[in-house]
Amino acid sequence: MHQTSSRLLRMTDDERPFTRDFKDLFSTLMVSLPLTPHRVRFQKIEHTFTSDEAITNLGSLKFSQSNRMPDPKDPSRIVTTTTTTTFSMAKEMAKSVCTKFLEAHFCESADGKNDFGSKSAVWQLTPKGMQVLQRFCQRNGINQRHVFDVLESPRNTMHLVILEREVDTDKLNHDQATVEVVFRRFAGSEGPNVRSNSSSSDSDSLNDYSTGLVGVKMSRERKINDKVYLNTFTGKAASDWLMDCTTMVDKRETYEMCTLFLEYELMAPVEIFTPQTTRFQPTKAAIYYVTPKGQRIAGWNRDSPKPSMNGDRPAASSTRDSNANRMSVIIRDPALRLLFREFLRDTHCEENLSFYLDVSEFLTGYANAKRGGNKPKLEVIRETLAAAYSLYNAFLAPGSPCELNIDHSLRTALAGRMTRAVGDDEAMIKSLDEVASLFDQAQNSVFKLMASDSVPKFMREPRYSRILQERNLDNLSCGTFGSSSSRSTTS
Repeated sequence: MHQTSSRLLRMTDDERPFTRDFKDLFSTLMVSLPLTPHRVRFQKIEHTFTSDEAITNLGSLKFSQSNRMPDPKDPSRIVTTTTTTTFSMAKEMAKSVCTKFLEAHFCESADGKNDFGSKSAVWQLTPKGMQVLQRFCQRNGINQRHVFDVLESPRNTMHLVILEREVDTDKLNHDQATVEVVFRRFAGSEGPNVRSNSSSSDSDSLNDYSTGLVGVKMSRERKINDKVYLNTFTGKAASDWLMDCTTMVDKRETYEMCTLFLEYELMAPVEIFTPQTTRFQPTKAAIYYVTPKGQRIAGWNRDSPKPSMNGDRPAASSTRDSNANRMSVIIRDPALRLLFREFLRDTHCEENLSFYLDVSEFLTGYANAKRGGNKPKLEVIRETLAAAYSLYNAFLAPGSPCELNIDHSLRTALAGRMTRAVGDDEAMIKSLDEVASLFDQAQNSVFKLMASDSVPKFMREPRYSRILQERNLDNLSCGTFGSSSSRSTTS
């Protein structure tokens, strides 16, 4: 069975590519490149590519995802389902897109050249680019040797802050609670990332944020007009941290986030350098510091008492309902969802939340496709069905890279439906209806699994106890039960 999807880069209202499309395009390109050693000034640098290789490959990209499984009707027969996604673009556009990859901090120069104008310029993936590629490969079951070698590199050290966006607009969630969660990582939850002097804190080293586990680089002391300012940082350093350590791909978004840090009084300008303004200035000349409120939000005040989440425990009979309520709140609350994803990633079960949210997006697309009346556009139906096969191959097929733990009978029903030939147009529409119903059941199953297993562990995790107390999760969950769809996607 073969499904084909031709993809274009969707653009936002402010002429920025949709983040998921942009990351998928970058990852597809990296998979298509040999990523071999290149010599730079008498030194051989592993896992690199040239401008010419990247631009040529971008001209016509094809990514195929195949899944082999026994035929439910005849186990001795193997059925292969293949979904192919293609990208194509002109040479000048390809050069422009490569430049966007550079600006998004997905790749960096290995030979000191700053643009893709030189065909022989050599490039390598940044730690951020490696993480973007790794998540793509895990999702799509890619295990080619050359890609595996890159991801096994000692440079693959980044712990990205995975941000969520509105499905239809690709805009980041900007509610105060989410901004404060991002700020905790930005400021450094283990304390300020200080340098001994201002010059070292203003450096442009490519290795400043190789792990994402330390906050923005700061100067311990900065003397200005006989006054000493503690833990200051530049506007440029702030923008660079957000671009290096989060899934943002456009610098304008880093400016927006830092402006929100200012508006929520988490940081403030040193006025002699940066006149009081609510607009952020992303330059080395603009100097900022963390406010007392920002220090409290970041958890720097170690002496203040930490609230405990281990106080009054619910009665055993109410535990199941309470955890389902909490799970519903987490699904709807961007700040809690960001923290919960981080927790699931650390406990190696992030795929559960990813599947839940991706199915929500798929079911919305399905509803929109069906809204076309009795005869919805077949092109839209094909695209939606192709999305279903991608979801199935990533999360539900036997041996899939992020295989989920769901009920055996439901898994068998899904396998039977997904391996059955689609047939004519009417059969395609009927198939989509059946697939949507089965995905809805699988989503509910995964919701219950997260509520019963992951939520209690999340509530007991010490490093989240203060934040969960501040978010007042149990009070928010009162009167809420059952699964809840989400209109966000991860970036």
